[in-house]
Amino acid sequence: MTTLTPRFTAAVDYARTAHAGHFRKGTSIPYLYHLLGVASLVLEHGGSEDQAIAGLLHDVLEDCGHEHEATIRGKFGDDVANIVLTCTDGHAEQKKAATTPAAKRLNWLERKQRYLAHLAGSDPAALLVSGCDKLHNARAIVGDLEGAAGQSVFERFTAGRDGTLRYYAAVAEVFRQREVPVAQALDATVERMHALAAEPTRRTLEGWKPD
Repeated sequence: MTTLTPRFTAAVDYARTAHAGHFRKGTSIPYLYHLLGVASLVLEHGGSEDQAIAGLLHDVLEDCGHEHEATIRGKFGDDVANIVLTCTDGHAEQKKAATTPAAKRLNWLERKQRYLAHLAGSDPAALLVSGCDKLHNARAIVGDLEGAAGQSVFERFTAGRDGTLRYYAAVAEVFRQREVPVAQALDATVERMHALAAEPTRRTLEGWKPD
C-alpha cells in the first residue's frame, strides 16, 4: 500500500508553480490536470510515492527548462529526479531552437526516435511513469476524436495525424514488449485511436519522414 506524505503535496505545488500559465494543447484546461492524471494512474497501477511524484514533475524539464533538475533532485531525491530525466525526451531550450514548421517536425521526429530507443532499456520504475503519461495523453486524444474536436485534434500536434498515430503505435509496442503494467490499457486506447481516425493499420515511426 502506497502512503502519500507531505512530499507529494510539495510536488503538487511545485508542478502547479512551474507550469503556471500552461494549458493542454488546444484547450483552456490548466496543464496541472494532466500531471495530476498521470500521478493518479501511477498510483492506480501500484506505483510508489516517488513514482507518483515523478508523474507530477515528469514534464518540468521538457516544458520549463533544464535548470529545474537540480532543484527537483534537491527537494525530492535522486530516484524522483532520475525518473523525470528518463521521461524527458528534450528540454525546453532544445525545442525553442527549432523555429520553422519543417524544423519543428524534424526536431520532433529526432526526439521521439531517441526517446523510443531510450525506453527500450529504461528502468521499470521509470517505465511505469512514462506509460501512465502516454496512456493519459492517448485517452485525451480519443476523447477529442469522439467529441467536438473530431479529426481536427491532430492539427494541434507537430507531427500531424500520420506522425501522431505512428508515434502512439510505436510507444504501445515498446510498453507491450517491456510488459509495463499499463501496456494493455495503452494498447486498447491506441487501437481505439486508430479506429476513430479511420486508420486500420498500425504503423510505427520506422521509415517515416515528416512532410
